[in-house]
Amino acid sequence: MLCMNTIQIADVKIGPDAPLAIIAGPCVAESLELCMKVGDALRARCRELGFGYIFKASFDKANRSSIHSYRGPGLEQAMQWFEIVKSELGVPVTTDVHDASQTKPVAGVCDILQIPAFLCRQTDLLQAAAATGKAVSVKKGQFLSPDEMSSVVEKLEECGANKAGIMLMERGTFFGYQRLVNDFIGVNDMMQHGWPVCFDVTHSTQLPGGSSSGEGRITGGRPDCAPMLARCAVVAGVQCLFMEVHPNPSKGKSDSATMLSIEQASELLGQLKKLRDAM
Repeated sequence: MLCMNTIQIADVKIGPDAPLAIIAGPCVAESLELCMKVGDALRARCRELGFGYIFKASFDKANRSSIHSYRGPGLEQAMQWFEIVKSELGVPVTTDVHDASQTKPVAGVCDILQIPAFLCRQTDLLQAAAATGKAVSVKKGQFLSPDEMSSVVEKLEECGANKAGIMLMERGTFFGYQRLVNDFIGVNDMMQHGWPVCFDVTHSTQLPGGSSSGEGRITGGRPDCAPMLARCAVVAGVQCLFMEVHPNPSKGKSDSATMLSIEQASELLGQLKKLRDAM
């Protein structure tokens, strides 16, 4: 069964007959000012191109390579910031949850709950996310095949998440030399589960453990490859793209090796508009 479902996130539709949707923002919510700056720029560009836009940032990076790395402002502070982003920019908001106890407070503000890749099989977390009544987006684990995501979909559907909507996200699969590999046949296979598929453009360029600093191991990346992957994903027919964007990626407190600048993201979105129109 090819993806036939369309999910509605505020005024953004994600599905086979909807405009391309973009989920984007800084990797971590470093400040309200950063969230507003990035969100405002991306909202304006997406509206210009006719794309749906959803703001995303993390309140806690719970899976950093080093214990000394910046994790984020925390749940309570970030939800206050996200409320402001949502109301002042008029856009839906999403963030990732790492524990069942976080799902209710996050659902009180956010329109989609995102399940991180390493937690995609955690039944209690999936069940709690589904119980909020909000749409749930699940990143495919780097260790799973696309077919194995069927069990994740089944868990969510049995817990009632199909009422608000489910989305699966491709972010690469572990390979043998500090690299993630994107399987576009696998992307097509995930579409067979019946729900929209989102392609994580920037995380797919990660080189896990591929660099280090005096503070410990830090994930490297190839952001120069992000436009190529985004174009491939659009041609493959995905309904949504995810990317992390920062005014000055090298100064970002998380994923500085993979984020795109606002200018790079804006140019890329323009390319994707032309490509999608041509298709």
